[in-house]
Amino acid sequence: MPSFHLSPERLPESFPVFPLIGALLLPWGRLPLNIFEPRYIAMTEDALAAGRVFGMIQPDPSRRPTANGPALYQVGCLGRIVFFAETDDRRFLITLAGVIRFRVAEEIEMRRGYRRVRADFAPYWADLDEHKASLALPRDQLLQKACAYLAAHGYKIEAEAIRALPDVELVASLAMACPFTPAEKQALLQAPTLAQRAEALLALFEIDRHARLVPSAKQES
Repeated sequence: MPSFHLSPERLPESFPVFPLIGALLLPWGRLPLNIFEPRYIAMTEDALAAGRVFGMIQPDPSRRPTANGPALYQVGCLGRIVFFAETDDRRFLITLAGVIRFRVAEEIEMRRGYRRVRADFAPYWADLDEHKASLALPRDQLLQKACAYLAAHGYKIEAEAIRALPDVELVASLAMACPFTPAEKQALLQAPTLAQRAEALLALFEIDRHARLVPSAKQES
């Protein structure tokens, strides 16, 4: 198990969260972040001093704002800082490694301007063990459709490099790299199992392919 992954007994009961729309962090994935707002600089400083962890979570536009800011989705992902650098203009460039999803039990008192939650990890213990996860579908099919999707959207993918990844890292990398909508990213995050997340990815690739074919068909007619 990679060193940045935590055992259940080392998971924090409460921790900071970074609400960022459109940002997807999945277990076994890695998310680069440019931290520049003062409250999130403070959050990063505090995280570096205490376990190097904080949660990524999306604002939920379907719910009313709270006293602390936009309402949050109930499910996010705890990450651990595995790389950081401080720039001359006092920003942090960090890489956050996804550890385990969490359900927000309650939001607690803010600290230094950033938000904090008490979390329930119980539904997601399997996230900690990559060997418990199985795709249950051909990897080549997933890679082929992912490459076609990314090419259609002007992205490039290192197919050979990503092909060597274990299943959990493969799915996390593809889900995090694709330009899905915030709602689609949340659906991928909340997929109960790795196999279901992979199936959801395939469905999104197919929906996009169909949407691109329909205008072409109309033009030909």
